Amino acid sequence: MTLFDRISFAVRAWLNDLLNRTADPSAELDYSYEQMRDELQEVNRGIADLTTQKKRLELHRERLRSNAEKHDEQVREAVRQERDDLARRALQKKHAATDQIADLDEQIQRLQATQDRLVQRQVDVRGRIEGFRTRKETLKARHEAARASARVAEAFTGVGGEMGDVSRAIERASERTEQMEARAAALEELEETGALDDILSDGDEIDRELERQSTEQRVDRELEELKTQLGRETEATDLEAAETEEAAN
Repeated sequence: MTLFDRISFAVRAWLNDLLNRTADPSAELDYSYEQMRDELQEVNRGIADLTTQKKRLELHRERLRSNAEKHDEQVREAVRQERDDLARRALQKKHAATDQIADLDEQIQRLQATQDRLVQRQVDVRGRIEGFRTRKETLKARHEAARASARVAEAFTGVGGEMGDVSRAIERASERTEQMEARAAALEELEETGALDDILSDGDEIDRELERQSTEQRVDRELEELKTQLGRETEATDLEAAETEEAAN
C-alpha cells in the first residue's frame, strides 16, 4: 500500500467515524420512508398514465365498432337497392374497421396486462411501506428510549454534561476543605505546644532564647516583689492586731 493509499484509507475511516457519530437514525428512517412513498407515487402516476392510454384506445375502438355497424347497414341497403358498387365500398370500409378493431383489442389487452402488473406492484409497495412504517416507528421509539436512558445514566453516574462538572466541583471543594482542616489542626497543635509563638516571633533561635530568659527573669522578679509586699502587709496586720489586743487588756 502506497503512502497515498494509506492517507486515503485514513481519511475515509475518519469520515466514516464522523458520519456514524453525527448520523441521526430517526432522520435516516424518515428519509427512507419518504423515498418509498415517492416510489409509490411513481407507480401511481404510471398506472394513471397507462389507464388513460387504455381508455383512449377503448374509445377509439367503440367509434370503429359504430362505424363497422354503420357500414354493415350500408351494405344491406346497397344490396336492397341493387347497388353492388356501393355494397363493395361499404364492405371494404367495414373490413378495414374490423381489422383496426382487432388490432386495438390486442393493444388494449397488452395495456391491461401491464396495468394489472402495475396494480400488483402498487399493492406490494403499499404493503412494504406500511410494514416499513411500523418498523420505522418501532425503531425510532427504541432509539429515543435508548438515548433517554443513556442521558439518565450519564446524569446519574456523572459521566457527562453538567453532572460531571458538579462532581468535579465537589471533589475540588472536598480537597480544599480537607487541606484547610489539616492546616487548622496543625496550627492548633503548634499553638498548644507553644511552637507557634516561636514560629511567629522575630529573630533567630538565639534571640528567642535570650528573650525567653529575660521574660522569665522579669516574671521571677515581679513574683518576688509581690511576695515581699504581701509579707510586709501581713506583718503590719499582725502588729496592728497585737497592739489592739494589748490595749484592750
